[in-house]
Amino acid sequence: MLIHAVFDLAGWLTAALLAILVGRLKLIPPSASRTPFTDPGYFIALGLGALSGAIFVGSLNLNLAGTFALGHSIAGGIIGGIFGVELYKGANGIRGSTGRGFVAPLAGGIAVGRLGCFFAGLPDYTYGVPTALPWGVDFGDGISRHPVQLYESAAMLTFLVVYVAAIARGSSVFVRDGFYIFVLFYGVQRFIWEFLKPYPAVLGPFNVFHLVTIGMIAYGVFMIAGSSRRLVER
Repeated sequence: MLIHAVFDLAGWLTAALLAILVGRLKLIPPSASRTPFTDPGYFIALGLGALSGAIFVGSLNLNLAGTFALGHSIAGGIIGGIFGVELYKGANGIRGSTGRGFVAPLAGGIAVGRLGCFFAGLPDYTYGVPTALPWGVDFGDGISRHPVQLYESAAMLTFLVVYVAAIARGSSVFVRDGFYIFVLFYGVQRFIWEFLKPYPAVLGPFNVFHLVTIGMIAYGVFMIAGSSRRLVER
């Protein structure tokens, strides 16, 4: 899985470069920025939540599929990070969005990282179900499959372009609620792609990631609605 590790590293580097770029161009308010030095507790909560969520969700899906091993998942990492941060914010009386600085890095990192999933092939267990469509990909087992990894990569790259263009124009909605919009968009697109994956269902037609992304969608809608309501009440 060396090729996956290479693209994981490329994804992290992409995220770091985008974070620097957004900061240097001052596309989001400086008050929205946090660092491990200015608020270490925040990043501890974020890191522990993201790591726990990534391992739990990824491993759960693998075990349900009959592969008893530790796994990891970006969807689990996102929802776990949200959980950790919201607990930290609640305990410290912090209100409003604190994730705006992570939007571009996350979108760019996922777009690049999913290429690693694609090139890793069958062992990565992120391939799609069989398809007769002309862009189906044979990952080595003689079956043409949906390249769902590329679908997600393209979706997140599109989001990144739209998001950066919006905050560059000074869009108050994207600047204020950018993280919640990201979570909502990620949840919706991932929910759709999950119907094209061979993962075992756990509730009706839904697999583990369907349930996780439903939670993301609900969180995004709830937080955006709450932000808009507070704005009207001012």
